Amino acid sequence: MNLFDKPARFLGEVKAELGKVSWSSKQELIGATGVVIGLTAIMATFIFIVDFFLTRFVTFMFR
Repeated sequence: MNLFDKPARFLGEVKAELGKVSWSSKQELIGATGVVIGLTAIMATFIFIVDFFLTRFVTFMFR
């Protein structure tokens, strides 16, 4: 058994499996990326607002 037999077989199997993958179209990928970026922005804004008001509330309570 050669030193490179196992890695070569592994890479061949990886190539075969990647050929079976159903890849998204460019338009689907752009749409999904937009959704992820949009939801991330919404969640970041929500967390910022909640953090801002909780910080004010805790500061007020411990004065």
